[in-house]
Amino acid sequence: MRDSESSHSTGQPHAADRPDPEADPGRGRRIGIDVGSVRIGVASSDPDGILATPVETVPRAKKNARGTAAAADISRIAEIVREYEAVEVIVGLPRTLRGEKGTAAGLAIAFAERLRSEIAPVPIRLSDERLTTVSAARALRDSGVRARGQRQVIDQAAAVSILQGWLDERSAVLRSAEEAARDASSGGDA
Repeated sequence: MRDSESSHSTGQPHAADRPDPEADPGRGRRIGIDVGSVRIGVASSDPDGILATPVETVPRAKKNARGTAAAADISRIAEIVREYEAVEVIVGLPRTLRGEKGTAAGLAIAFAERLRSEIAPVPIRLSDERLTTVSAARALRDSGVRARGQRQVIDQAAAVSILQGWLDERSAVLRSAEEAARDASSGGDA
């Protein structure tokens, strides 16, 4: 594993990350990304990391030769990361229902690797995101939004879902770590 990868990964190449109190960058906005083959949904959190909201949908750039300047999609995402002064970027890592990596996971991993060099030292985390696009489309349809012509909204909603899942898990992990530290300091003499 390369040094630029998150310090708390499981040791497997490109395994989904989990929030880790020791690697947590603290207060600040997070950016969530849903990488698709045609579009990239982008969401952001508030500085306290409580609520994810949609930002925009970025069109995927056509493949470019290695060694050329960053593609327009990478450049735009890097610009968003700087604009929002993000402390962490969460990229959805799609898995099959059996937990295996497919073509979509390969796209997300390749995108994260390319983005990593553009936004360093801001860490990129890969978050397991099964069915977020399907769930986002269903939720929008149930709320009266028609899917036809609304694909950009669906991509943003999927990014919101990815980021909100990370924020919720991060909050629970940090709360648990605080409770464990409090218990250790108050109950050590018992």
